[in-house]
Amino acid sequence: MENQYFTSGELHVQNRAFLLGDAVKVSFFIREAKLIMDEECYFFLMASMRKMRMNIPLSYTLEFFQSLFQKEIIEGKGIGNGIINFQVYRNSDGITLSKSSVSYSYEVSELEDVLATHPRPLELDLIKEINVNNNLLSNIRVHCPENIYGSIYAQENDLDDVILLNPNKRIARATSGNLLFLEGDIIKVPKQAEGAYISPFMENFVTFLHKNKLADIQEHEIIAFESQKAEEILLISDEKGIFSVGKIRNKTFGNSRFLNMVTQWKESF
Repeated sequence: MENQYFTSGELHVQNRAFLLGDAVKVSFFIREAKLIMDEECYFFLMASMRKMRMNIPLSYTLEFFQSLFQKEIIEGKGIGNGIINFQVYRNSDGITLSKSSVSYSYEVSELEDVLATHPRPLELDLIKEINVNNNLLSNIRVHCPENIYGSIYAQENDLDDVILLNPNKRIARATSGNLLFLEGDIIKVPKQAEGAYISPFMENFVTFLHKNKLADIQEHEIIAFESQKAEEILLISDEKGIFSVGKIRNKTFGNSRFLNMVTQWKESF
């Protein structure tokens, strides 16, 4: 099925998202015709808009988004399972940028189950020509030319994605999401201070694992070589879903333990 697109009004080429990338993106998730993790996603949207000094309308309440998606997507389009990639952008109508109004657009990618791991393991590699920053704005989904460059590099080299490093040559994330490295009973996750995305999707997963004592979750500074030491690697993308990593360079990885963890997480909803 083709993706569905929605906007809050008529789109103009003068909008600052188109001209300057002045926008923030957050994903919402539909499963079995219900929003899941909607509070976490909503609060992440509010935090992202504050970081970008956007004027948050009083109408942007959790109930507003719940009603919007229920009416337009679940009931209006009959979509029962999918990812809503929601973008808020700044208009050019204020005395100052911080006083300008905002508009939104969003795209819905329909999936069989947003909590299921995609069937085909990914092939990744590290990219060293560029790196991603590790500052306040690196953790939210804003315009990122590094992601575009990395995606093109992956396509040209027959890869599914690339691992991006920070200026200290440590692992930050992939272009599409965060990486989790399983070694024994420990799951290592790059710190947000290293350039990893804030991810309501991933945080819900690791919180479930921690509460149920399925793994020891540890935030780490991870050097590039450590990707080769992992037994299994999982990529969690708020934008695209959940993927196991099957290969990085000449090293192949299993996925049975992560698949079992994801299955248990899925059954908790």
